[in-house]
Parts: sequence; C-alpha cells; structure tokens
Amino acid sequence: MKYTKEERLEVGCKIYHSGLSNLKAAEHFGISEESARRYRILYEESQGLEHRTGKRKKESDDPGVSISPIKKYPEEYSSMSKEELLEELMQSKIREARLKKGYMVKGVGADKEYILLGNKNTK
Repeated sequence: MKYTKEERLEVGCKIYHSGLSNLKAAEHFGISEESARRYRILYEESQGLEHRTGKRKKESDDPGVSISPIKKYPEEYSSMSKEELLEELMQSKIREARLKKGYMVKGVGADKEYILLGNKNTK
C-alpha cells in the first residue's frame, strides 16, 4: 500500500515524537524499516529539524504523543458490497490509466468532456 505525502509526513511525525526505533515503527505501521526511516527523515526535513541519527529518545519520554495507525481506506468502503468495491476498483484503475496518458474525463455520456493535463501532444 502506498501512502500519500501527507500520510508519510503524519507517520514520520508520529515516529519522530514517539521516539520509536525504525524497526518498532515499521512493525507498528506495517511498513518496512527503511520506509519508517525515510518517513521520519522526510518529516524532520519538512520541519527544519536535525536528523536524530544515534540520539534516540526513550519511548516513554513523551507520554502526550499517542501513536495510532493511520486510516488507509475511507469509511465509505467498509459499507460497500463486494460488487460495489469491484466497480470502484475498476473505475480507479481506469482513472489511473487515463492520468498516465495525460488526460481526465469529466461528465458522462454525450456530456463527456476530455481535459488534457499538459500542453504536449499525447502521442
């Protein structure tokens, strides 16, 4: 599962402030140890902080920071049937393929409008 930049920053913030090791953070968030390290560094760089290499805080130093897994899926997916989920997945893959080709589609049927994302030729 890929995280968005905002989700990566949120995970990095939680890792930084909780003082978790990269290994423990990786286990907690279900990501690789290297991803945990990169997310923490991304957060540190976004905040203008120095990298904490070798200067770990103890996990109990900041009891005000709670670490909870971030939501990966919107709440609306949990109430969908299997057919609805498959339809949403198919539409998502179509949108992704169109974006890779450099256009989006707005509207349906005769009102469909193709929007080019760049000024380059799509061929």
